[in-house]
Amino acid sequence: MLGHLLSVASGSLVGFSLGLIGGGGSILAMPLLLYVVGLRNVHLAIGTSAVSVAVNAFANLVPHARAGNVCWASAAVFAATGVLGAVAGSSVGKAVDGGKLLAMFAVLMLVVAWVMLRRRSATGGACPALSSALAGRLGGVGLAAGGMSGFFGIGGGFLIVPGLALGGGLPTIKAVGSSLLAVGTFGLATAVSYALSGLVDWTIAAEYIAGGVAGGWAGARLAGRLSGERALLNQVFAGVLVAVAAFMLYRSLGQVGLL
Repeated sequence: MLGHLLSVASGSLVGFSLGLIGGGGSILAMPLLLYVVGLRNVHLAIGTSAVSVAVNAFANLVPHARAGNVCWASAAVFAATGVLGAVAGSSVGKAVDGGKLLAMFAVLMLVVAWVMLRRRSATGGACPALSSALAGRLGGVGLAAGGMSGFFGIGGGFLIVPGLALGGGLPTIKAVGSSLLAVGTFGLATAVSYALSGLVDWTIAAEYIAGGVAGGWAGARLAGRLSGERALLNQVFAGVLVAVAAFMLYRSLGQVGLL
């Protein structure tokens, strides 16, 4: 019973973060599955987290769309090119040793934390018109973000939100809402790839989804109210990422006898 409760609680945290800042939950989903829920197989954790993140992202897209926070044209271009990268990235990721994948994932978390701390947030504003030049930029950034998302089995919100904001010129709150379409699409592509290889724990995925839907809707409601405090929220979550990444590096290096 405790394991099921931990799974639902972890899913709630994943969904809340996705709804609030368009990321974070997806990059924490795998560590939570490994160190809180108790999955032992890294690749199984990646596949399971991909399923739950995909469903939660699509569920969290609904309240953001209702609030007018989704730039559909920009999000669609980003998602369409990114899914190609996600499929390729997931194929490569399954062939990499679990311990090495864990260490690389922790390093990615540190990089993302650094980007979050340096990123300036703009609030308000309308969706930009989708020109051919803008579509090209979004497509290139989407392909790269999708590749990393598939390789590490994450929704990629912390890669997608800056990509939409910097590459697509979207205001932060609209980048957050629009990112969920790409997060769900990337996660779905990765989930299908891992599911076909039998690397999904469907019971835990269902529990993650149940908790994530509730947490995500709460996060989306709070996002509209705290959009002006997004820089502070990014700083807090960057600190969480650094702490989790340090723990993951410690565990992964200890497994190979370096610590």
